[in-house]
Amino acid sequence: MNDTLNFQYCQKIVLLRNDDSEVLLARRKGEADYDGTYSLIGGKLETTDGGLVEGLRREKTEEIGPDVQMRICPLLSYNVYFVKKAGNAMVLPHYYAEYQSGEIRLNDEYSDYRWVPLAELAALEPKIANIPDMVAWAKRIKKVLEPADFVTI
Repeated sequence: MNDTLNFQYCQKIVLLRNDDSEVLLARRKGEADYDGTYSLIGGKLETTDGGLVEGLRREKTEEIGPDVQMRICPLLSYNVYFVKKAGNAMVLPHYYAEYQSGEIRLNDEYSDYRWVPLAELAALEPKIANIPDMVAWAKRIKKVLEPADFVTI
């Protein structure tokens, strides 16, 4: 197999409160590149997912529980290219989502989570460096989105 043709597609969810006051961040546990670091939720799309929305739904359910409901816009993404310490290349599309309801129950990939006030985001450490940029992007695109652009997962 030619490794130059292989990469992982790892969807990330920029989950904001409806009033854009806070973003959900979860602290990674046991992950080689970001152990102990706050990150956005999400994960790798799997061939069995059947599509992007289904993959986002599966990751949401696995990582923060089946009770959480969110509206997500699958039509637009902010794409980031990343190479892991092990050398795996990844494309990370970031999707804007609005929290609707439900109790957050983390899986064992995370040690804790926080709803971080956007006014405190810059000072929060340790976090993945591009999170403030992803949140700023999400707030910008929210201004042009219509209700029909969202799906509930």
